[in-house]
Amino acid sequence: MTLSFFDQFMSPVFLGIPLAAIAIALPWILFPTPTARWTNNRLLNLQSWFINRFTQQLLLPINLGGHKWAALLTSLMIFLITLNMLGLLPYTFTPTTQLSINLGLATPLWLATVIIGMRNQPTHALGHLLPEGTPGPLIPVLIIIETISLFIRPLALGVRLTANLTAGHLLIQLIATASFVLLSLMPTVAIAVTVVLFLLTLLEVAVAMIQAYVFVLLLTLYLQENV
Repeated sequence: MTLSFFDQFMSPVFLGIPLAAIAIALPWILFPTPTARWTNNRLLNLQSWFINRFTQQLLLPINLGGHKWAALLTSLMIFLITLNMLGLLPYTFTPTTQLSINLGLATPLWLATVIIGMRNQPTHALGHLLPEGTPGPLIPVLIIIETISLFIRPLALGVRLTANLTAGHLLIQLIATASFVLLSLMPTVAIAVTVVLFLLTLLEVAVAMIQAYVFVLLLTLYLQENV
């Protein structure tokens, strides 16, 4: 029986227990916890520097009202990066290749930004549905289009993250399979394919980090419109 390449994206189950829950909970154990000492080690200093720099860069274009989201957005960024990076290890599972998990992250956060806008400044929030200076006959059509674009945002967030990670993982498996098959037939070509596989793995590491950053960055843009 020939297995499908897409079987790697199925949520693994052991004794009836979905292992996706363990994969989601594992990253929090890997990060060192700050201590109450006056001085920290190099790893804690590097972690603190990265979190501070990222938080400053992320909140730079946001008004003061959105700075309350700093802890949530930074935690989400680190969480997504860790999940994406751990999924590149052999014999592991990437939860963010599941659309349901990504939509479960994107939809509540997007809905929270919309509710904040409707509560704090309803006129400004509803004003996004109709651009200024729109001709009269186009008003109903533009309102419908802008409403659809508003409700499609969480779907776009989830699909973007899922599609990029799924495509990268699938391409790595295809090239690795080709390298293994060509090893006995054409060793020179197999070595060249292995070099391409190594470069693609480096690219996938960058994609795993960039897609997590893009996910959080788009959420900050949605938040900026409503605070």
